[in-house]
Amino acid sequence: MIPDLSVLWVIAAVLLLTILLDRLLFKPLTRVMAERATAVQSSRALAERAALQARDASDEFDRRTREARAEVYRQMEDVRRAALARRAALLAETRQQAESSIADAAARVRQEAESARQRLDRDAESLASTIAERVLGRPVS
Repeated sequence: MIPDLSVLWVIAAVLLLTILLDRLLFKPLTRVMAERATAVQSSRALAERAALQARDASDEFDRRTREARAEVYRQMEDVRRAALARRAALLAETRQQAESSIADAAARVRQEAESARQRLDRDAESLASTIAERVLGRPVS
């Protein structure tokens, strides 16, 4: 029993088709799939590095922003303290000037009151003499 030649032809055709499909379709297809997988892994690694760099940059930005805010707050506090000190100095100077003005005014008022008393005393004596002369009708000694 010799097998039929057509079976051999079919076997040969299947083997030839298998070799052709393997070389022309499956190997290039698996190579492309492997390249894509490598490209995907490379892209993922690149994306992860980029994300890490972005996080680092964001953290650095946040740190610098905090430092800048702290510096601005320190400067604002220094300006506020200087303003408060300047305000206190101005208040003290104004208070001193006011007290000095009040003391000068009080001294002038006392002096004017004393001067007015003396004038009133002189005028009172003069009026008393004039009234006495008019009431008595003769000069009073």
